[in-house]
Amino acid sequence: MKYQNNLLKSTMNLGIENETLEFKKTTGELKKAVVSISSMINKHGIATLYFGVSPKEEVLGQDLYEETLRNVSQAIAENIKPQIYPTIEKQTLDGKSVIKIEANGDEMPYIYI
Repeated sequence: MKYQNNLLKSTMNLGIENETLEFKKTTGELKKAVVSISSMINKHGIATLYFGVSPKEEVLGQDLYEETLRNVSQAIAENIKPQIYPTIEKQTLDGKSVIKIEANGDEMPYIYI
């Protein structure tokens, strides 16, 4: 199994979680994700977050609908102030759907409300 995970990592090339990259299993962790995005931007000015990927870098995938992307966008817009304008996109990794969010900001501090 360890070999498989390494193969997945090199195939996906997502990297490992760090202070500017985070993975969430599902959008059920949306609140935690928005807090993380705010924190990463405050510390480093940038943030990348994937929904549908476990913290161990395993692509789990998620059923994604147009409403799902809209809900993610709304949660970020309504809960991070000053407002940021992230790139939110559906991607396919290892044949599974995930959401990738990339955000940046230079109007620190950002707060989660």
